[in-house]
Amino acid sequence: MRDPGTANIKEFQIEESDHNIYSIETPLRNDAFKLDDDIKIELIQHKFRDIMEILGLDLGDESLRDTPKRVAKMYVKETFSGLNPDNKPQPTLFTNKFNFNEMLVERDITIYSYCEHHFVPIIGKAHIAYFPKDNVIGLSKLNRIAQYYAKRPQVQERLTIQIANELKETLQTDDVAVVIDANHLCVASRGVTDVNSSTVTSSYSGKFLNSDVKKEFLSYVHNK
Repeated sequence: MRDPGTANIKEFQIEESDHNIYSIETPLRNDAFKLDDDIKIELIQHKFRDIMEILGLDLGDESLRDTPKRVAKMYVKETFSGLNPDNKPQPTLFTNKFNFNEMLVERDITIYSYCEHHFVPIIGKAHIAYFPKDNVIGLSKLNRIAQYYAKRPQVQERLTIQIANELKETLQTDDVAVVIDANHLCVASRGVTDVNSSTVTSSYSGKFLNSDVKKEFLSYVHNK
């Protein structure tokens, strides 16, 4: 996470009580999954070819010839694969046989997402913590859950809440915290072209609303 003394950080704390669950759903049409992936790739391929041609690019060039298909496949299978609920990771839960009841933290989870306003990358780190109850979750599933919700057009505030809500539902506990620190290329590569700022969003609930518990979590995040 960036040092606040050396970076211009915009920070947003998200209080769970301020958000209706419906307000944090990714906006999708009712027929979003009517077409299968192969058809979507084919259609996007033609649309992206049109964009390239309008820009004046020569698609007969060897380097550009297959770009529309590559982009279409990347969009459907990789970049925006989190839109498809079939790709949602299935959580692996283990009985908390050690009765571990202290904070469990997974930090520095790499996040690659795309800003839904300009379709340019959001790149950063997610830090997740929870207090186990009856079950603990496989550590890699924390990464997969974060990356699943990241792989869709996003705003960082929504992404933070979606990850937190998924973990609370999966673990059947409110004792969950999520912090995301990310760079937005819509800020760095266009507009004000500020490459030094990052955005921090957080979601705290349950025990993490206690200031001492929150301070402990943030100490793990900051102290590398």
